[in-house]
Amino acid sequence: MVNDETQRKLRQMKLTSMANALEAQESNTEYRSMNFDDRFKLLVDAAYASLQSNRLNRLIKSANFRTNEPCIADINYLPDRKLDRNLIQRLATGTYIQEHHNVILMGASGNGKTWLATALGIEACHQFHKVKYVRLPELIDDLIVAKHEANGDFHKIIERYKKVELLIIDEWLLTPINDEQAQTILELIEYRSQRGSTIFCTQFAPEGWHSKLGNPQIADAILDRIVHDSYKLLIQGDKSMRERYGIGGEFA
Repeated sequence: MVNDETQRKLRQMKLTSMANALEAQESNTEYRSMNFDDRFKLLVDAAYASLQSNRLNRLIKSANFRTNEPCIADINYLPDRKLDRNLIQRLATGTYIQEHHNVILMGASGNGKTWLATALGIEACHQFHKVKYVRLPELIDDLIVAKHEANGDFHKIIERYKKVELLIIDEWLLTPINDEQAQTILELIEYRSQRGSTIFCTQFAPEGWHSKLGNPQIADAILDRIVHDSYKLLIQGDKSMRERYGIGGEFA
C-alpha cells in the first residue's frame, strides 16, 4: 500500500493525475495482481493523457476562436457548396502548417468561411500547433496603435505573431484599407513569411484584392507574398448557412 505521504508528494509536484490514478489502483483489488512495470505504465499513461489534455485546452483557449464547436468531421458537403473534399482532408493533416503554406477561403457572407477556418484551427490545436484567430479590423487597430507608441510595443506584437504557427485572419479586405494600414499588414506578412501559415477568410478572390490595398506597389508586394504560396478553397451555396439552419444553429 502507498502511504499518504507519497500521495501528498505527488500532488505537491503537481502530478495530481498520477496521484488520482494511484489512488484508483489502491482501491481496486484487480490491480494488485499486476506487476510493478504494468501498474507504473498505467500511472504514466494517466499523467501523460492529462498533460496533453491540459495543453490542448490551453491552445484552444489562447487561439481566441469565436466558438470552439466546429469540427472537420462535421463539415456539411452539400452538393451546391461544391467543397473540395480532398483538399479539406489534406489541409486537416496539418502538412501545410509544417511547410508554411497559406490557405485562402473564399465565399459569400454566410457560406461558412469562419466556421471552416475555425475547424481547421481547432484541428491544428489537436496537432499541438499554436493558433490565433483575429478579425482584420482588430488586427490593424492593434498594429497601428502599437506602431505610434514610443515604447516598442509594435515590435513586441510582431514578435508575438511570428510565434503563431497558424494565424487565421477573418474579414480579410472586407473594406478597403489605406496606405499606412497596407504597409503595416505587409510588415506582418513579411515577418511571418516562411515562419508560419495564415488562413485568409475573404468574400473576394485574390484578383479583386489589389484595388482594396491602397498603394499599388504595396498591393503587389502583399499579393506576391500570399497568392503564390496558398491553397485556394471556394465555398459556394444557393443559400447562406444561416438561412439553412436558422437562429442559433451551428453550421458547417
